[in-house]
Amino acid sequence: MSEIQIISQQAVTEIVINRPEKKNALTREMYKTMGDAIIEADASEACKVVVIRANGDIFCAGNEISGFANHGKEPHLAETVGFMKALTNCKKPVIAEVSGLAVGIGTTMLLHCDLVYCATGTRFVLPFINLGLVPEYASSYIIPRMAGRRRASEWLMLGEPFSAQDASDFGLVTKIVEPDALRDTVSDVAKKLAAKPKFALLQTKALLNNEAEDIQQHMDYELDIFIEAMGTDAAQEAFDAFLHKRPINPEKFK
Repeated sequence: MSEIQIISQQAVTEIVINRPEKKNALTREMYKTMGDAIIEADASEACKVVVIRANGDIFCAGNEISGFANHGKEPHLAETVGFMKALTNCKKPVIAEVSGLAVGIGTTMLLHCDLVYCATGTRFVLPFINLGLVPEYASSYIIPRMAGRRRASEWLMLGEPFSAQDASDFGLVTKIVEPDALRDTVSDVAKKLAAKPKFALLQTKALLNNEAEDIQQHMDYELDIFIEAMGTDAAQEAFDAFLHKRPINPEKFK
């Protein structure tokens, strides 16, 4: 079965992450499929709304670490960048449905969605610093403006999980919903958006997206530093320790 499912019903396109046995960790092929699906939905006359959700108990465990580790100091990020650019450039409203856990890019991508609904008990984590890495895809630009500098420092410098309530209080999440009501809630919102006049809907999103140029510039700047960080001893040590299920050597984390 496909690790990314694309479901188009009337004016709504659903992109479903379908790798629950691996906690929905994302591979290069999955990024490519999702990016292509967003581009196709954005170009479609029939589609008015995009929904991103996942099968299983975890929304997304982030990147497949072995993909990073195996490329060493020459990372291949084209598919990841392509997906994130497709998401940030999408003219159609994007809704995210999140439950369980959202790790790394599983949280980062939510910053570029228009509406985010999560189940009670959902946890979020931006663990880049624990891998010897830096924030990605304008998270160091968006989060301080959304949640304030102090909260951004906590989330990005400590890299520890935070709750659905924190995510809601500081603007990452639109609404927290009981788990058994989450799918219906997102479906109802998607239908409501799809019923709006298309011109007004798209132009409202465009008007709200008034920092797009600054965000794109910051994404590019972050990416350069992210790639540099991936080549450091700290990052390589973190990847190797993760893959071999051993403790990190603190001497290489200095």
